[in-house]
Amino acid sequence: MENDDIKYHRRKRYKGTHPKSFNDKYKELQPDKYVETIEHIIEKGNTPAGMHRPICVKEIIDFLQIKAGQKGLDATLGYGGHTLEMLKQLNHKGHIVAIDTDSIELPKTKERLENLGYGPKILTVKELNFKDVDYLSLDYGPFDFILADLGVSSMQIDDPNRGFSYKAEGPLDLRMNQSSGIPASIRLRELNQDEIEGMLKENSDEPYAAKIAAAIISEYKKGIHIDSTIQLQSIIKEALKFIPNEKRDEEIKKSCQRTFQALRIDINHEFEVLYEFLEKLPSILNNQGRVAILSFHSGEDRLVKKSFQHYFREGIYEEISVSPIRPSMDEQSSNSRARSAKLRWAIKK
Repeated sequence: MENDDIKYHRRKRYKGTHPKSFNDKYKELQPDKYVETIEHIIEKGNTPAGMHRPICVKEIIDFLQIKAGQKGLDATLGYGGHTLEMLKQLNHKGHIVAIDTDSIELPKTKERLENLGYGPKILTVKELNFKDVDYLSLDYGPFDFILADLGVSSMQIDDPNRGFSYKAEGPLDLRMNQSSGIPASIRLRELNQDEIEGMLKENSDEPYAAKIAAAIISEYKKGIHIDSTIQLQSIIKEALKFIPNEKRDEEIKKSCQRTFQALRIDINHEFEVLYEFLEKLPSILNNQGRVAILSFHSGEDRLVKKSFQHYFREGIYEEISVSPIRPSMDEQSSNSRARSAKLRWAIKK
């Protein structure tokens, strides 16, 4: 029989009681099959590998006041958690357009939402950078509600092949869309010491920017290419070895986070893209339309705040949030990735 030729391949064993590498976490990567495991991980305050937990869901839904029959835009689809909650509010009457630049995760999320009953009649999914939202408005707008979650998704952080995290070995990439642009490893080689230092200060307020920039250039002068996440982490560690022992580990951790953030912002042109999106927002919002933006670091939050204030003074926005809304203490304690989140909103006249 044909089946006699099929060989059984045993799943690769991992060291210890729990898998540590991304690819070995087979239960977390199959959430539909291992529901109890996923629930247990979330109860412990962690995010299962390959998944993303939406932040400030209640606060966003409460503000947007979505009504059946309205048209909406999710400018950052990601794992689709926020999109799903907004779709529920529509009750299958109306339409949402959801966009993202991540060509790897986009089809997975589209399929996941289709399997939940949200097909093309109520949901349109497109691969598009949100700086180009004005093109969407021609066919689908103006929108009654808009959401933009500016955070990096957990799927991107957890997958070492994407290069977003300094904690695991992987290519120093950091691109939201790996089919366009250049990886961080190449971008770094294009910059001189002053430019690297400036990037670290401007994009992440890195206090040890000069030390880290000098250490990176020193490696290049030795003829060493910085191609992996662990290489860059090691360079930062070496650059900060002057810090007293009792503070060193924590300072290195923070500097690694900030350095990777600064690089990610640079190669994805995040500030420029956000500025363009904010400039176009009023033109794609319906009268009395509502927009909510979730940011995760001070640079993003400043841009959102200034834009909302500008258009409020111009009389285009009727009302804006005076101060950002923060996730509840319960959410922050149950999801560590929510701790830096800030939600701002605006309503068009």
